[in-house]
Amino acid sequence: MLDFKNYSIKDEILKALNELSYKHPSKVQQEVIPLALKRQDIVVKAETGSGKTAAFAIPLCNLIDAEIKNPKALVLTPTRELAIQVKEDISNIGRYKKIRASAIFGKQPFTTQINELKQRVHIVVGTPGRIIDHINRGTLVTDDISFLVLDEADEMLNMGFLEQVEEILSSLPKNRINMLFSATMPDKIKEVYTKYMNNPKLIEIKPEGSKIDRINQGYYLVKETDKFSLLEKVLLKENPDSAILFCGTQDKVNEVYTKLKNKTYPVKELHGGMLQKDRIKTLEDFKAGSYRFLVATDIAARGIDVEKISLVINYDIPMEKEKYVHRIGRTGRAGNTGRALTFVTPYEDRFLKELEEYINYEIPKLTPPVKEDFLPNKESFKLKNENFKNITTRNKKEVKAGITKIYLNGGKKKKIRPGDIVGALCKIPDVSIDDIGIIDVQENVSYVDILNGKGSKVLKVLQTSKIKGKDLKAEIAKS
Repeated sequence: MLDFKNYSIKDEILKALNELSYKHPSKVQQEVIPLALKRQDIVVKAETGSGKTAAFAIPLCNLIDAEIKNPKALVLTPTRELAIQVKEDISNIGRYKKIRASAIFGKQPFTTQINELKQRVHIVVGTPGRIIDHINRGTLVTDDISFLVLDEADEMLNMGFLEQVEEILSSLPKNRINMLFSATMPDKIKEVYTKYMNNPKLIEIKPEGSKIDRINQGYYLVKETDKFSLLEKVLLKENPDSAILFCGTQDKVNEVYTKLKNKTYPVKELHGGMLQKDRIKTLEDFKAGSYRFLVATDIAARGIDVEKISLVINYDIPMEKEKYVHRIGRTGRAGNTGRALTFVTPYEDRFLKELEEYINYEIPKLTPPVKEDFLPNKESFKLKNENFKNITTRNKKEVKAGITKIYLNGGKKKKIRPGDIVGALCKIPDVSIDDIGIIDVQENVSYVDILNGKGSKVLKVLQTSKIKGKDLKAEIAKS
């Protein structure tokens, strides 16, 4: 079986992959990584959950020189949630090589993004509209972009981003490496890669059976007024480790969330009416395993990659057929099996039939659970809920071992530069440049990653010493 050591990957990347529990490359990684390392243009057709993010993140982090001044890679994604996820994956994979990634998307303050882009950023991940805004304002320098990745290209096409994507492609340096990833290959996407890519290698990763085949589906016929009662019985019967409950509107999300919360379920809500920072926090917490249940609109149908979601419930049947596929695709990821259940009211038969025609599968009608079906799980269900209330993180692929992020209450306004921090740290006995990770100097504060388990030693010294002649408060950064 292939190992990541079989490729020409730097030790810093291999160390991160090991800590992230990347044991063996997936099919898409086996195909993409060797070609990307050779700087070959690539077009990849692969389903979500196949490991495509690491397929391009590993070679990008491996090939980029951490000492460069301007961004070297641009990754375009259709949604903010996916941009955040990709940025986190790149940051974790490139942590020990000191590769810094930034997520740029709409409904986030421009000033925050501008300040971040003024730092040394190696890889910019963003949505097309906001990327264009920064390019036009001159706040995103694209002169040195050598790598471009189009992630979920078909979804960008579906969301109407084609013109914006082409505008971005036309503005970038011609001498660059291009990688395009898509679950489907409509003619418009073929036109894009034919026009903008240099003799790309075409790769199609055929899944071992259809993704939908790996998802056990079923539906319940239920009156609207009886949905919540049915939901509780179904959750008890299924007793999932983790589940997403999809609703059709923000109001319905709030209603279901409030009812579950009042019954002390470990649950959070997610919808487009929330502030962006709250949406990000909810996603991070759910992916980290802080909550067992997520009640959401279709905003959660893309960009959530949590391997352990064993159940999806369509509390409201989706009105668009494609959304059904995206919703149930949150389970059965990374080759795992999953379960997807849909609540259908007596007046929604037509939508059900359209779904079945679209996926070419007759979804089985299920009998609502009775006491004998769910009572045996009552204690186990309660115990799982209690376990979720007592933890803050689990199952989160993140490089943390041996890394301490330190906060300093001084930044650019106090004339602090990254070099000043490096100089102060290297004066500490037994601390070298190899023990210093990413440094982020902002207007009024700074953050620095200390590697190799030397965080407590560095923190102790910083609390009684000066940086550039200034007394700065140093403490462990709050996550």
